Amino acid sequence: MNKLPVRACTASASSLRRTVSRISGTGLLPNEKQRLEIRDSSTGVAACPHLLEPEETAAPTTPRIHSTPEWQNALPYNQIPGPKPLPILGNTWRLMPIIGQYTISDVANISSLLHDRYGRIVRFGGLIGRPDLLFIYDADEIEKCYRSEGPTPFRPSMPSLVKYKSVVRKDFFGELGGVVGVHGEPWRQFRSRVQKPVLQLSTIRRYLQPLEAITDDFLVRCEHLLDGNQELPKDFDNEIHKWSLECIGRVALDTRLGCLEANLSPDSEPQQIIDAAKYALRNVATLELKAPYWRYFPTPLWTQYVKNMNFFVGVCMKYIQSATERLKTQDPSQRAGEPSLVEKVIMSEKDEKIATIMALDLILVGIDTISMAVCSMLYQLATRPEEQQKVHEELKRLLPDPNTPLTIQLLDQMHHLKAFIKEVFRMYSTVIGNGRTLQEDSVICGYQVPKGVQAVFPTIVTGNMEEYVTDAATFRPERWLKPQHGGVPGKLHPFASLPYGYGARMCLGRRFADLEMQILLAKLLRNYKLEYNHKPLDYAVTFMYAPDGPLRFKMTRI
Repeated sequence: MNKLPVRACTASASSLRRTVSRISGTGLLPNEKQRLEIRDSSTGVAACPHLLEPEETAAPTTPRIHSTPEWQNALPYNQIPGPKPLPILGNTWRLMPIIGQYTISDVANISSLLHDRYGRIVRFGGLIGRPDLLFIYDADEIEKCYRSEGPTPFRPSMPSLVKYKSVVRKDFFGELGGVVGVHGEPWRQFRSRVQKPVLQLSTIRRYLQPLEAITDDFLVRCEHLLDGNQELPKDFDNEIHKWSLECIGRVALDTRLGCLEANLSPDSEPQQIIDAAKYALRNVATLELKAPYWRYFPTPLWTQYVKNMNFFVGVCMKYIQSATERLKTQDPSQRAGEPSLVEKVIMSEKDEKIATIMALDLILVGIDTISMAVCSMLYQLATRPEEQQKVHEELKRLLPDPNTPLTIQLLDQMHHLKAFIKEVFRMYSTVIGNGRTLQEDSVICGYQVPKGVQAVFPTIVTGNMEEYVTDAATFRPERWLKPQHGGVPGKLHPFASLPYGYGARMCLGRRFADLEMQILLAKLLRNYKLEYNHKPLDYAVTFMYAPDGPLRFKMTRI
């Protein structure tokens, strides 16, 4: 082979790229069989091939997993069983009015039907405006997915909120998207700035007495709402939403919002907050689960959603600014006790916008999740008198005087109460499933699954599968107890029921959610008996999974 002149290496990269571009236009490439001398058009001499930029010569890299026996022996992705999409309409038609097979309230049922018909892995593709959904009903495979994810898992959630934060109100959020609807490094950075104060046990302890006071006010209001039959009104779920809002406001905004006050005027701020929350709860499922026309033009539902979100942002900004002003005017030497969550974030970050976005995320994901979980737990207590009595006896032993203030130590000893909560979550999971958008090609259940697919882990199904839970169809809180507290032996797969998710993207507000629910159930069941004397209720999905119908509980003081 003739050697290239040394001076050829002085050829400019730009002139070489122009030459390569012309050669590429002919469809010819230099290789061992076909030698084509590349010359610098300005000097006429042969150009050094080492000047070629890497991106112009490097072949696309093959994912490492493709060379493994596991991948090579796996079946192709298109062979995963699942409902067949129709031309143009795909599988979206199945959720359409009139012609569709299902309604949004059937979503939990759909998860179960898919498993019954197709098995432990199901591909639900052909959804307009959405990637394929891959339902995984194998707890071992779910565990593998969770344990193999990196430091920034991609959790598919609330596309409507993603658009609101990243497009509609980019002027406010900028690069601070928060922890909901945000992924990758921006999510990791924001979460790392707020998770320490949110998850600190000292922070949780600080809110025990304030949340107990709110719950006491709620129970007094419940007594005032009782009719002549000692029954709560048919819209009692709205009262639970108010209690939940008041609790979250106390934690996230450092204030009492006033949602439990009687006879609120329609234009009062508490009533506006309640109305906005109620609208979001009733309609966000439509935005998320039906054909997403709002992505392409502003539908009336989307327009109202944006209006509601702007209202919530304004409320959060108002109260976070108030907290900032209090901190500025407060003498540090006069501060007593543990700072509030909001104060901790403002003092550590020196940026009230971070506290505002944190508060917004806690409110948005907490209102419906906590209130619907409580609706489910109260219904199960009212319809399972033996289980209710067990919890009452435990509370009576720990709190001989019903007016005894709660402490963290007392809550820690309420083993049966906490086991009851876990069993309700297992059998009637408020969040019907968790999920991840796969960041790498993977082998799942013996199939080659490409990155970008949305893996769905249907907790509502796996938590009720006999192969993962002994006697799964039986409501048995004792399965969660340790032997010394009356636990019963049996199989209970740790990844079959995960109401708060797992790993780096586990629910950030889970400790506050647990605290609020434990306080309410402890105060209620120590002092009252709950009954339900009407037609049994089915469960359905609005945005969460909960009893579908009036919660006309009979509430009798013990």
